[in-house]
Amino acid sequence: MAARVAAVRAAAWLLLGAATGLTRGPAAAFTAARSDADLLIKVKFGESIEDLHTCRLLIKQDIPAGLYVDPYELASLRERNITEAVMVSENFDIEAPNYLSKESEVLIYARRDSQCVDCFQAFLPVHCRYHRPHSEDGEALIVVNNPDLLMFCDQEFPILKCWAHSEVAAPCALGNEDICQWNKMKYKSVYKNVILQVPVGLTVHTSLVCSVTLLITILCSTLILVAVFKYGHFSL
Repeated sequence: MAARVAAVRAAAWLLLGAATGLTRGPAAAFTAARSDADLLIKVKFGESIEDLHTCRLLIKQDIPAGLYVDPYELASLRERNITEAVMVSENFDIEAPNYLSKESEVLIYARRDSQCVDCFQAFLPVHCRYHRPHSEDGEALIVVNNPDLLMFCDQEFPILKCWAHSEVAAPCALGNEDICQWNKMKYKSVYKNVILQVPVGLTVHTSLVCSVTLLITILCSTLILVAVFKYGHFSL
């Protein structure tokens, strides 16, 4: 029985930009050259299951406070049939900085992988929040924990009873109000938790940044006022 449980393997990779950014080392750590990233989750079953097409896989992903998912972007991606993800957390502020934010939760309905018979995959765009400047190190580390894998099948499979260790209530499908009892699956992750390295400012640069910002603001405001009085037409 234990051998069957160990047969399930899941891989969670964080890709920055194109899929060529995938790192296959023992630990996954990436430097964010921009403020957005793509979370790609792939799930592969270690042994074949007959009629696996009757099963659905739901991924419950916790998003740390240092990242956020744009619900408006998700709505656009759903309309274009790119992903089937929905925000669970309420009162979610995408503009809040890291130190004023809380963890959020996203449900992703995984799709069958056309290139693998026993595989599912899911896609989720994430974005980095603003972080406080650091005194020494110019980067912040964000840990993305492995997700929960939930499975629901239209028919019962004895082997699934071995893999499942609890039941979770969740919508049966995207946009469906019906609630199903999903089996929370045991699995082995190919990699450990993904770590994202986000560049942040240094506190030693605070005075310089504030001074330059103030000077540029005054200069631009002055140029605007000069242009208004020089080229504007005023009627008394």
